[in-house]
Amino acid sequence: MRPRIGPEPFKIKAVEPMRLPDRSVREEALVRADYNLFGLRSEEVYVDLLTDSGTGAMSAAQWAALMMGDEAYAGARSFYALKDAVKEILGFDYVIPAHQGRGAENVLFGTLCKEGDIIPFNMPFDTTMAHILNVGARPVDCVVDEAFDLASDYPFKGNVDIGKLEAAINQYGKENIPLIMVTVTNNSGGGQPVSLQNIRDVSQVSHKYGIPFFLDAARMAENAYFIKMREPSCVDMSLKEIIRAMADAADGLAVSCKKDPLVNIGGMITCRNEEMYHALLPRTILYEGFATYGGLAGRDLQALAQGLFEMTDEEYMSHRVAQVKHLGELLDEADVPFVKPAGGHAIFVDAASFLPHIPQRLFPADVLAAEVYIEGAVRGIGLGALAFAATDPETGFEVLPKLELFRLAVPRRTYTNSHMEYVAEVVNDVYRRRDYIAYGLELAYEPPVKGIRHFLGKLRPKKL
Repeated sequence: MRPRIGPEPFKIKAVEPMRLPDRSVREEALVRADYNLFGLRSEEVYVDLLTDSGTGAMSAAQWAALMMGDEAYAGARSFYALKDAVKEILGFDYVIPAHQGRGAENVLFGTLCKEGDIIPFNMPFDTTMAHILNVGARPVDCVVDEAFDLASDYPFKGNVDIGKLEAAINQYGKENIPLIMVTVTNNSGGGQPVSLQNIRDVSQVSHKYGIPFFLDAARMAENAYFIKMREPSCVDMSLKEIIRAMADAADGLAVSCKKDPLVNIGGMITCRNEEMYHALLPRTILYEGFATYGGLAGRDLQALAQGLFEMTDEEYMSHRVAQVKHLGELLDEADVPFVKPAGGHAIFVDAASFLPHIPQRLFPADVLAAEVYIEGAVRGIGLGALAFAATDPETGFEVLPKLELFRLAVPRRTYTNSHMEYVAEVVNDVYRRRDYIAYGLELAYEPPVKGIRHFLGKLRPKKL
């Protein structure tokens, strides 16, 4: 019997009406959007699980913090509130605000990387990969093989394979590797966590070769919660202590603060030494803003400072992870295939197994996204060939990704458990009629910039 999920650990103080659009409206909207769910208007969506980035609800304390924002161009009190929070929670002396995570990526990779460089990862996510590709560098996956066994209950599928990492360093040469980065949790691999021991092992390798080590730490608190639940040596540590231990192993962090830090806009880079800090500042000023605001209003900095403390709340995080797990359990009861164990921020449906009759080159994950939207106005995102197909630099041929996933990302403190039950009913209904889905999708247009075609591409149906 499925265990009962506890109630939400918060009260609802303000509400936003939701309306289910008619099926005819949904069908027309999908055609108008060229079968790309990024093209839908929010009022055409009932439950929006496109992303957990910037879509969460701020707390009463964060809303109050907005009123304390200091809008000074340079040296604002709100920046120093953020700086103090970063020091207390993460232990870094230097912080550079950015307008969001990809702003931080632009500054970091645009400063440190050059054409021909190699960046070892567990697995990069979409915009991270796009930033690397568009400076002429290349990411190299070093994730453990267990990441590709979707039905396995292996607890840390986001881990870096240390053997693969050292092999990559030896193959490409440490002089061609400006940094090593590990994404926590591993979004591209199903929201799977990285163990604290693995983070420390990667840190040891990076220091052995003199290569800076950064965490892509947008979901650091969720990762820390999984460490507490699954890593025996950490069971008695607090969430705050584990987050700090993760950060202590790294030379820096790149963070989309629109995820675990619980704000609707914002990002940051943290680092330990003055040399790195000053190397990153010129590009910050060119693309983001002055060093003490980085493209954010003072009120946003103030809310972010508060959010860094709130993400360490174990009661909140326990429910957060349990709500996503609850959605997974409801899908599991209908035998819907998804990446197991359930991730911390999303359920990743295995679209290749869900729609095995659709070839990967016809984007089954995005077909599934379209069908789930038509069925119940639930918006998710395909994360498969459309998002992650790459060109082999030696042969010039397209290389399809190993995973073809459909992600249902749950915004923080936004939807109730009953919303998850509705989403499960919709997906389960599509699963029951999956054999009758007799089309794939092909590209009618793709943008000229590498790595972003799933954002801007136009698709059209192709009969099987």
